[in-house]
Amino acid sequence: MGDAPVTTGTLLGGKVVYRQFPTGNRTGLEPVLMAAFVPARAGEVVLEGGCGAGAGLLCLTNRVPRLAGVGLEQDPATAALAGHNLALNGRHDLRVRVASIPALPDDPLLSGPGMRRIDHAFANPPWHGHDSSASAHMQRDLARRLPAGTLLAWVRTLAAQLRHHGTLTLALPASLLSASIAAMEDTRLGRIRVFPFWPRQGHAARIVLVQGRANSRAGSEMLPGLTLHEASGAFTPAARAVLEDGAPLPS
Repeated sequence: MGDAPVTTGTLLGGKVVYRQFPTGNRTGLEPVLMAAFVPARAGEVVLEGGCGAGAGLLCLTNRVPRLAGVGLEQDPATAALAGHNLALNGRHDLRVRVASIPALPDDPLLSGPGMRRIDHAFANPPWHGHDSSASAHMQRDLARRLPAGTLLAWVRTLAAQLRHHGTLTLALPASLLSASIAAMEDTRLGRIRVFPFWPRQGHAARIVLVQGRANSRAGSEMLPGLTLHEASGAFTPAARAVLEDGAPLPS
């Protein structure tokens, strides 16, 4: 991180201490919601692609104990901050590597006694096309803009790390739903489950979670989803349970 300034806050209602850069790509709801949908169990191995400062990994490991795994982040300063956040919260079985997706390093992502293929991978890929307006802030631009065809590459790369029937979970805008399903089907991910988030009752979903299972032949499911806000703008009780209490999303 060097001498770069950071801000200190919390996630999950104070359960997680979280530091991030004051400018650039600030963490939103997506990694917290995504972590609540990953069906990990104690003792399993997880992988987050494009982990940023580590919010997704921190929220998932707050809910599920004794997870091991790795976060991949292409920006070295952000990767260093993610490693700092993991250590700050005592997540000593997780580490961060500087790597871009789909260009993963040739050596194994995880090594050591008893290590195996990944049980669950998850990612919040860039949402905007490469032809969209660039950000003057390099870290924000890396996190926001997705070159043409890269979503398929992300799915293929992360799915290749999975064990048999391991899962891949993506947090995406609703506009990328069809592209994400097509990419998962192309990569032999089945039992594709879609979890939409309604900003308010009666409004179209803007954020979706899409989850596939490696080598599964089961059909797709559209889950009931979750309404995030009351008419007043306050979070609904169900949303607060996830965002503040660390509850899993209903599945």
